[in-house]
Amino acid sequence: TGRSPRDKRVVEEASTVDDVWWGPVNKKLSEEAFAANYERAANYLNTRDRLYVFDGYAGWDPKYRIKVRVVCARAYHALFMNNMLIRPTAEELADFGEPDFTIVNAGQFPANRFTRGMTSSTSVAISFERRQMVILGTEYAGEMKKGVFTVMHYLMPKAGVLSLHSSCNEGPAGDVSLFFGLSGTGKTTLSADPRRLLIGDDEHVWTESGVFNIEGGCYAKTIDLSAAKEPEIFNAIRFGSVLENVVYDEHSRLVDYADSSITENTRCAYPIEYIPNAKVPCLGGNPSNIVLLTCDAFGVLPPVAKLTPAQAMYHFISGYTAKIAGTEEGVTEPEATFSACFGQPFLVFHPVKYAQMLAQKMQDHSVNVWLVNTGWNGGAYG
Repeated sequence: TGRSPRDKRVVEEASTVDDVWWGPVNKKLSEEAFAANYERAANYLNTRDRLYVFDGYAGWDPKYRIKVRVVCARAYHALFMNNMLIRPTAEELADFGEPDFTIVNAGQFPANRFTRGMTSSTSVAISFERRQMVILGTEYAGEMKKGVFTVMHYLMPKAGVLSLHSSCNEGPAGDVSLFFGLSGTGKTTLSADPRRLLIGDDEHVWTESGVFNIEGGCYAKTIDLSAAKEPEIFNAIRFGSVLENVVYDEHSRLVDYADSSITENTRCAYPIEYIPNAKVPCLGGNPSNIVLLTCDAFGVLPPVAKLTPAQAMYHFISGYTAKIAGTEEGVTEPEATFSACFGQPFLVFHPVKYAQMLAQKMQDHSVNVWLVNTGWNGGAYG
C-alpha cells in the first residue's frame, strides 16, 4: 500500500562513500549484505516458471538518459515500469545492449531478517557501483519508480545538471513552469492543466539548455477522483493503465474512487501520452516560473506569495507542508512535516548541493518564484 522508507539502504562502497549524505535517508548497507540479498532474489526468480523483463530509458534528453532493465516475476510490475519508464522504439530496443542500471524485483519473497543490516522482511537496496537495485519483501511498484529517481539524483549532479522532484508544464508562448511539492500538495493536479502542455508530473532534470522529464508516464493519486474535478487524469485510466489499491465492484468492474478501505494511497500509473495535451518528447526550455506548493493545515501561510531568491532557498531547503489525516497511517490530526528540496527521501547528496545548483539556475535565468498554499488560510484545518 506504500513505500517503505525505513527499509531503504544504500551500499557503502569505496567509489561513492564520500558522496552520499549518510543518515536517516541513506542508511548504510555492506557490500556482503547486498550480495546476499541479490543472491536471494536471483534464487527466488530462478524458481519461477516465467519472468518478465522490460528495457526502457530514464530521461528524455538523449545526452543524459540512462538505460534501465527491470527483471521481475509479476506482469503487474513489468506493466507498471512499461508505463513509468520511457518506452523504446523497435529500433532502439534492437540496439539496446547492456543496461546502465538493473532492477531485480523479487518483492513476493521476503528478505532474511538475520542478514546484517536488515530491520524487517522488507529490503530495498541500491548499489551505485554494481548499478543494481534489489527489492525483497514488498510488492509496492512505486519502489521501482523512486529507485530510478534516486539513481538519477546521484548521476545527474555528477554530470553537472540538476535533478528535481517537481512537475512541469509549458504555456502557449513556450514559457515553462516547475511545480515543487510533497505528496498530496497538488503537483500532478496542477501540472495537468488543459490550457498548458504537460511535460511531466513528478521528476525532472534542469540542464544547460532547459528541462526534461525523467519518466515516460504519470503516477497519479486517485482518491476521490472524478471526471468533473480532474478530467485529464480520469480519462487517462483506460486499457494499459495500472490501478493500485482501489476497491471495485466485482460484477460491474466499476471502481469506487471514494473508497479508502485498503489505503488512502490509491494510485494510477499511465503512459504520458494518455494525457491529451502531453508534450512528447517531454522536453522544454529554461523555466520562467517556479511554484513551491505547500498544503498548510495551520492557516498561517498566505494563499500566494512572491519570493525573493533568499526566501526561495529557505523554503526549498525546509520543504514545509502538513500531513493531513489520511496521507499516512496513524495521522489523525494535521502534523507539520519538513522534507529538504521537497523530496528528501530520494536525495543522495546533501540537500545544500541541490539548493546551490538551483540558486545558480534561478540567478542565471531570472526566474520568478512563488509560494502557493494549497491548504487552508484564514483559520486552521477543521
